[in-house]
Amino acid sequence: MAAEVVEVKSSKVLINTISIVIPLVVAGLLALPEKFDFGSWTKSLTHVIGAINSVTTVALIFGFIFIKQKKIEAHRLMMTISFALGSIFLVCYVLYHLTNPANRFTGVGFIRYVYFFTLITHVGLSFFVLPLVLRAMFYAVTKQFENHRKIVRFAYPIWLYVSITGVMVYLFVYQLFPAK
Repeated sequence: MAAEVVEVKSSKVLINTISIVIPLVVAGLLALPEKFDFGSWTKSLTHVIGAINSVTTVALIFGFIFIKQKKIEAHRLMMTISFALGSIFLVCYVLYHLTNPANRFTGVGFIRYVYFFTLITHVGLSFFVLPLVLRAMFYAVTKQFENHRKIVRFAYPIWLYVSITGVMVYLFVYQLFPAK
């Protein structure tokens, strides 16, 4: 029993550490005055990131549908896909911002308010979603389903919102109002 408590406690420490370190690393990358040159191929990562967010959104929605239908294995698959895509997204996002300056939104008028509201809420909630999702996954993998259900009440809608608004930010910046 004592070993289980230590294991759970160390897992939560790891989750908390990851939840703090990743946003700090991302913020540091965004603030880098000089970017690394890994080649022009890194510019296409924005489209990969947009696609990942799109597929993640679909997988999250199907995961929700499957759990409501009590299709546990299908739910588990969709959520595992969502989590894996989130990990790939993070690698692509870090690589992109390590090598490219952030693009500026070029829209004018009312759409700027819509964009900045979307961006600010997306970024703000992305800080909260990481520890929630990590805990939800931890509880699911360790079969602590009551704790899993409690946390996903918060984690799921935030994760879905961050995923959807990630697609919206991509569309705003790279498709609807690209820099000239």
